[in-house]
Amino acid sequence: MLDQATRQQEIDTMPKPETGSTAGHGHVPMRPGDASDELLYRTLVQEIEDCAIFMLGLDGRIRTWNAGAQKIKGYTADDIIGEHFSRFYTPDALARGWPDYELEQALATGRFEDEGWRVRKDGTLFWANVVINLLRDPSGKPMGFAKLTRDLTVRRQEEERLRQSEERFRLLIEAVKDYAIFMLDPDGNVASWNSGAVEIKGYRPEEIIGRHFSVFYGPEDVAAGKPRRELELAVRFGRVEDEGWRVRKDGSLFWANVVISAMHDSSGRLRGFAKVTRDMSARRRIDELERSSQHVSEFLATLAHELRNPLAPLRNAVGVMQLEPALTPTLASCRDMIDRQTAQLARLVDDLLDMGRITTGKIELRVAPVDMKDVVMHSIEAVRPLADQRGQVIEVRSPQERLVVEGDLARLVQVLQNLLNNASKFSPAGSRIVIEVEGEARAVLLRVTDQGRGIAADALERVFTLFAQEDRLLDPTHNGLGIGLTLCRSLVELHGGAILAASEGRGKGSTFTVRLPLARQHACRRDTDRLPGEQPAPGGALRVLVIDDNRDSADSLAMLIGLKGHEARVAYDGAHGLAIAREFLPDLVLVDLAMPDFDGFFVLRELRAQPAFHSATTAAMTGFGQEQDRERSLSAGFDVHLVKPVDIALLDELLASVSERRAASGTARPLP
Repeated sequence: MLDQATRQQEIDTMPKPETGSTAGHGHVPMRPGDASDELLYRTLVQEIEDCAIFMLGLDGRIRTWNAGAQKIKGYTADDIIGEHFSRFYTPDALARGWPDYELEQALATGRFEDEGWRVRKDGTLFWANVVINLLRDPSGKPMGFAKLTRDLTVRRQEEERLRQSEERFRLLIEAVKDYAIFMLDPDGNVASWNSGAVEIKGYRPEEIIGRHFSVFYGPEDVAAGKPRRELELAVRFGRVEDEGWRVRKDGSLFWANVVISAMHDSSGRLRGFAKVTRDMSARRRIDELERSSQHVSEFLATLAHELRNPLAPLRNAVGVMQLEPALTPTLASCRDMIDRQTAQLARLVDDLLDMGRITTGKIELRVAPVDMKDVVMHSIEAVRPLADQRGQVIEVRSPQERLVVEGDLARLVQVLQNLLNNASKFSPAGSRIVIEVEGEARAVLLRVTDQGRGIAADALERVFTLFAQEDRLLDPTHNGLGIGLTLCRSLVELHGGAILAASEGRGKGSTFTVRLPLARQHACRRDTDRLPGEQPAPGGALRVLVIDDNRDSADSLAMLIGLKGHEARVAYDGAHGLAIAREFLPDLVLVDLAMPDFDGFFVLRELRAQPAFHSATTAAMTGFGQEQDRERSLSAGFDVHLVKPVDIALLDELLASVSERRAASGTARPLP
């Protein structure tokens, strides 16, 4: 609070309001009153704290200073009286000559009003509403200015938050392509139209806005009054949901899920309807296929289960015959034939059962550390009789170190055994089958290569389809159900892996490659593989500063940059970002344009004003990607304009470009 002597001095210097006169444009006359009324008025102005009210001379120097001015701007009367009012303006405003312009306008028109950033005594900024009125003496001659300043920082922050919320909502609605989201007026006419509506219904905005939404309904629904009835239900209950056929612009039908919500203003008056439509045609077809597939799977499971019943006594009978020493060579040959065919039938039934379990989601893996050498050994043991019978050689190529995966040993053996069985069955007698095991950084590769019939290029993917048999027409003697490779793929994918088929064509053999993730504690580290948080090669890391008031966006982008081997810092507002920049000295600054308080353009100007940041690359980030938005960013001084969400490929290109720029300039600094 000002001391009494200072307050009285300022009151005495204030111009006395003229009584009963209207002379001078911009002058506010007072009713006639005694001296005590005048003193009361001046004291009232002096004691106001929520508004800075002070006088300027025609030269712009401060002549009075009230309590509100001290509270808002931080200066005492002794600090500021006699100083030029331009010290309240930012460097950017001073460079534009804005204080002089304000006084010129007030002098010319009698009054000037503005909003913008102003500077307190401690250097902090606040958003101000400023009104400057010209003061005249009784003869009408200009004698100075009355200046009123209000701190509207809180209001601006709220407005900015609301603007950003509306912008994010608009961008969200516009970006959605899987849903038609649009508004109807109270009469049911289309009032807005998003990109999803264009995608789903086929109309461009200019073709549909203003037309009644009943155009999306079939003639029968329109004749039955369905569109009108849905709006009535939405008004009555607030919301209505429906599924049914709808009509696109080209006349085709699609199965739609439709939600209509009534929109009311604060007084309860109906303002229109929000309408969300999803194209459920594919989902409907998938549901029908899934139901059909479920029935097939249940049938297969039942069939396989029933086939197991007669197999048990057959296998038992073969076992008894194998114990009988007095069998003639003919009967022994028949016994061995029955044994082989029964084993083949048992394997087919097992595959059928497993396929039924997988398709119905009933198969469970018994996961434990599995050495791939054990998988190879057990699989070869199982397939050896078939290979020996055909005079085939199985060659194993495997590294010395242990390659361990987390999986079900029995199921992995089943996968490799199926691949070996196929290789043996479709390869000529006396041929060679090669098993290769190879370790990668975080995976193990298992390849089975044969010298058999090969696979046509257009069938490399089809061989994994259930019941598909590429060779059935060429050679009906190769029996089977077409389940084996489908089962292999399903089991491999249950282990988090993948399987691929390769062949140079008919008669040139085939290679099946299984990729499985290594167990974490056994993963092979390579020099080129760097885990998150590890430092890259010396001199390769960039200093990157991310400034964005959306914390999730800032944190996730910084995390991504960190995983790419760079040092990233985060700031959630412009002021904090500038403070970090002064300490961190970044090579690259990624700045969100729409931030409260200091927006991205202000941050850029502050950075460019300091020589330490002249070599830094600056990139603007925004949800706006029109050409004029890019031009505005680049003309303001940004090096790059990035549209949110930032494309990973563009980010990689930007990081590489900054690295090259830094290397060329020799400005690399060691990381802290």
